[in-house]
Amino acid sequence: MDPGMKQLQECLTEIEIEAEHLLLATHQLVENDKARNGNREALTALRKKARTTRSSVPSAFETIMREVERTEARTMMKEVCATCGNYDTKDRTWMMFPGSDIFACVPFHAVHTILEKDQEHFDFEAKKLQSYVKEKSFLISERGALADKINPSVLKSLVTLTDKSKRIVDFPHHLFQLRSSGSMSASGDQSLFLFWISSYYFLTRVI
Repeated sequence: MDPGMKQLQECLTEIEIEAEHLLLATHQLVENDKARNGNREALTALRKKARTTRSSVPSAFETIMREVERTEARTMMKEVCATCGNYDTKDRTWMMFPGSDIFACVPFHAVHTILEKDQEHFDFEAKKLQSYVKEKSFLISERGALADKINPSVLKSLVTLTDKSKRIVDFPHHLFQLRSSGSMSASGDQSLFLFWISSYYFLTRVI
């Protein structure tokens, strides 16, 4: 085989492998987002339940009975859970364990603690997968595979972009109008217009 043809074949093989990794990471990112959204909805339901179904001020009888049942030494200050609040932390709540069809009646505090830990894990995985997708997209672009879709230099600027300013883009009412110390319209700044279009295309097509 001609050396040039062999090199081209190896290059295409490497690009195809990287593209497969990119597709797998994208699929995993979608599945992670589904699980994260479901977990967030469950946490929202628990916070709503803790805020609306029980009185924030316990009755005198309940307070006395809790003091009687307490066997450990009394503390000067009681730590209050941010999610439970004044809700009964021992209230039994049905929970289905992830990856199974097993339901269990678990104390309220334990349920939301487990869900909050899972939410932190989902958020971490989402950031890691997003970084991986950007890295693979940039690597494929460097090989020239996306040259007909988006310029490699534009893709590189989007992947390595870090926004440290506090400028707000008000898209619905004032197209490409930046509000910081002053105002700037898109008609007077073609580079801003092109940057916004390329960013939108990258986010909707590539990533």
